[in-house]
Amino acid sequence: MLATGQKHGLRDNLRGLPQKCSHQAMAWDFWVIFLFLGIVVPWRGAVRLRKLLALPSVSTKEKLVLYGSTIAGQWVITGLVAWRALARELSPGALGLGKLGSGSAILRGLALALVVGALHWLNLRRIGKSPGKAADLMRALAGRILPAHPVELFPYFALAVTAGVCEEFLYRGFAMGALARVGLPAWAVVILTSLLFGLAHAYQGRGGILGTFVMGILLGVVRLLYDTLVPVIMMHAVMDLVAGIAGPRYLLPKVVKAQA
Repeated sequence: MLATGQKHGLRDNLRGLPQKCSHQAMAWDFWVIFLFLGIVVPWRGAVRLRKLLALPSVSTKEKLVLYGSTIAGQWVITGLVAWRALARELSPGALGLGKLGSGSAILRGLALALVVGALHWLNLRRIGKSPGKAADLMRALAGRILPAHPVELFPYFALAVTAGVCEEFLYRGFAMGALARVGLPAWAVVILTSLLFGLAHAYQGRGGILGTFVMGILLGVVRLLYDTLVPVIMMHAVMDLVAGIAGPRYLLPKVVKAQA
């Protein structure tokens, strides 16, 4: 008998369809992937952060190398995870790859992306006016990661789209699908994957972990409601695009004025 995840989408898995094989033990390679997401990704982010913050500044060439290496790394990881997920018979539906061409999913994704993008813009403006260590860390990160020159914009936008596709597949696609198949309830699936998502952004400090955790819950709920990755990919990508546009404006006002 096929597993529930093979015949139905993630929502059906989480509803606990009464089939004998609906719950399966976690495969060893899935455990390896979860350990990678929960340990290696946060550690690698922290190491990269220390190196960036140790630099007095980051040149355009260094940013382009950073963008390119991150894009390549995310696609390689996503490809490997997709390979193992399909090899273990997690269906495209369970991975959130159904309804990719759905007009309603795209329209809903656009509406949600506009809302979260506007809220993110306002939050960046708030951070730019805020004192304290958390805001100082965000400003320091912005100076080393966000585009500050026109030639950096297109590569950064490519990175934003890559992050939207790859990270949503990893956390809201694979991770949610794998946890649903072993029988965890919906709330546990959303919380655990959101925790992993928050840890992946540990380089942003405690505030970054908490904020990303909350955003992960929102994305997880949207993923469940529409049973597809389309809206969450759009939301994620737009948030990163907004960071690339509004971040330099509010977190690095001197850079923006100097280029005006």
